[in-house]
Amino acid sequence: DGMNVLLIIVDDLRPVLGCYGDKLVKSPNIDQLASQSMVFSNAYAQQAVCAPSRVSFLTGRRPDTTRLYDFYSYWRVHAGNYSTMPQYFKENGYVTLSVGKVFHPGISSNYSDDYPYSWSIPPFHPSAEKHENDKTCRGKDGKLYANLVCPVNVTEMPGETLPDIQSTEEAIHLLNIMKTNRQKFFLAVGYHKPHIPLRYPQEFLKLYPLENITLAPDPWVPKKLPSVAYNPWMDIRQRDDVKTLNVSFPYGALPDDFQLQIRQSYYAAVSYLDVQVGLLLNALDNVGLSNSTIVVFTADHGWSLGEHGEWAKYSNFDVATRVPLMFYVPGMTTSLVSQGARVFPYLDPFSHIGGSVPQGQSKKVVELVSLFSTLAELAGLEIPPACPEMSFGVVLCTEGTSIVHYFNVSERMMEEDKEGCDNTDRCFKEEPFAFSQYPRPADTPQWNSDKPKLKDIRIMGYSMRTIDYRYTLWVQFDPNNFSANFEDVHAGELYMMENDPNQDYNIYYNTSHGWLFKKILD
Repeated sequence: DGMNVLLIIVDDLRPVLGCYGDKLVKSPNIDQLASQSMVFSNAYAQQAVCAPSRVSFLTGRRPDTTRLYDFYSYWRVHAGNYSTMPQYFKENGYVTLSVGKVFHPGISSNYSDDYPYSWSIPPFHPSAEKHENDKTCRGKDGKLYANLVCPVNVTEMPGETLPDIQSTEEAIHLLNIMKTNRQKFFLAVGYHKPHIPLRYPQEFLKLYPLENITLAPDPWVPKKLPSVAYNPWMDIRQRDDVKTLNVSFPYGALPDDFQLQIRQSYYAAVSYLDVQVGLLLNALDNVGLSNSTIVVFTADHGWSLGEHGEWAKYSNFDVATRVPLMFYVPGMTTSLVSQGARVFPYLDPFSHIGGSVPQGQSKKVVELVSLFSTLAELAGLEIPPACPEMSFGVVLCTEGTSIVHYFNVSERMMEEDKEGCDNTDRCFKEEPFAFSQYPRPADTPQWNSDKPKLKDIRIMGYSMRTIDYRYTLWVQFDPNNFSANFEDVHAGELYMMENDPNQDYNIYYNTSHGWLFKKILD
């Protein structure tokens, strides 16, 4: 009958997870999912900001096709009436359900999370969401503030809860209904944390004593970073606790002790998220559906934690574009368990010791825009056709190719493949790469550099990531006709991964890269 789908989308989560090799974080439940999953260690978002990324992977089209680079247009009106991934599953007999932040709310999903096109019933939003930016963080003086770093006593919160707790409860409720009704479902659950404000139950701080936290390995603005590439993290500056620090715009550094607190709270928020994921997956076991449900876990983009002197997303660096991506497919990534056996017993991050290794891991570079076709193939649906060059009038097609063929190839075989490449040009053409892009209003950091509105965009940074390098061109862009002019290059970046994995040493200006220019134009 085909598998159910549980799609977990996290806001602003870079891969600081045990299963991605992070030694500090406590993420036992997500790691347990990884131990039964195919894990992609080089997965990238198409634009490092919420609405454009989500609309991109939920429609299977790149931002230049959705024409959404900000938050202020609905693709069905503004670009083309594109079918979405949940809509496709709905049209193929699934009950499609949305809990929490799946589409970005507001204009970009028609103030309805694209209901009724994408969803069988109106999407659920936790009532506590409206308090996210309220003054709920208790300061040292006992007063309440709208802080960036915001560990809280949940019993003191409005309704004595937090949005992600409510989303988990609703998702579990829906799983129970689906079990009773025996309906095939596509359930998308969107978690808010670790999105700012870093507001989470205060007990999670205990997992991360401040003395165990370190600064970013490269907390300075790189010498050869073009000014257009820098994001001045305006949303951080607007928080009460950051305002009091009087950090100069745009390049002033946050004090080291405050950097450590942000990093500590980001980790604490990830462990809080891990508990929610653990409870949700445990519920999948409880209703007896772990054997018949594909589980996908990913994020809309990453988040800089002080690297390059930057915070938040809004850039083309790996820290902003790289995401966790894993697929649990019963009978494929793991053998089916006997009736009643548990696949996802809940693990308490406060007491659980020891990590778990991913079931399968691919280092292949992949893109979130491939999620639509990949999930369709895994569920046994017809894979939507590849989009033609111009696809504004095409309702159903995708610009991302399915990555299922990477699932059963062992790393060893891939290595052999590489050696068996006799024709360098052919090998080079087949090398997988990920495209990301980011708009800017000017060549130097402005108050609106992080999130320029469409009408203010003057430059687009197109970035190509392969296993060996990241190559970025910042080119002139006309928002009136959505055109990029590659003959007018404002700046460039080139980082070689082997000796510069953190992307600190831009060698664009002392390297010949005509072949890369040709490749990015293709």
